[in-house]
Amino acid sequence: MPKQVDHVERREFIAQALWTIVDRQGWAAATMREVAREAGVSLGQLQHYFSSRSEMLTFAIEFAADRTAERVARSTAALAQPPHPRDVLRAVLAELLPLRPDARATSRMNAAYVLEAMHNPALHQQVAVGLRDGRAMVEHLIRQAMDHGQIPPGRDAMIETDLILALTGFGPLLELGVIEPRAALAAIDQHLDRLFIPASGRN
Repeated sequence: MPKQVDHVERREFIAQALWTIVDRQGWAAATMREVAREAGVSLGQLQHYFSSRSEMLTFAIEFAADRTAERVARSTAALAQPPHPRDVLRAVLAELLPLRPDARATSRMNAAYVLEAMHNPALHQQVAVGLRDGRAMVEHLIRQAMDHGQIPPGRDAMIETDLILALTGFGPLLELGVIEPRAALAAIDQHLDRLFIPASGRN
């Protein structure tokens, strides 16, 4: 019998080909034809799975988000349980920055996704929803830490959430060699140390 094609697996393989091109050459080089060539499939086969670059990019971003979540889960699983919210935030921030090849590819894909969304109304709404969801998750973690006395009283949870998210702005500085990875991590650690009450200072 002919081998059954796993359509999800094929779509993920194509997404990885897209990552490779964006990581190596940038989003402008990621044409449908070039992605098909990188994936080792015909243009017609590629269009069977994705009808446009935007659709292909959206799937690749969702796949990348799942992979990032897996890496964060592995990092937090290695922490003392239950993990302290400071350590969870650090793990998330570290995974969102281009500090390793896999995270770098994801960071570049995210940058391409945002740039594409600025000129694509359908993607604009989709990206905005995703970013709001991510922000809501961080704010929930901040509010939980405040409720548990791990963050000093009187802090504004919304402002602290925005300051945490601002740390993801280190991405371009790292990519362009303006700062070194250790400098970015030191800034993250110092900010988190200022935000959270040390264990010795909690009741």
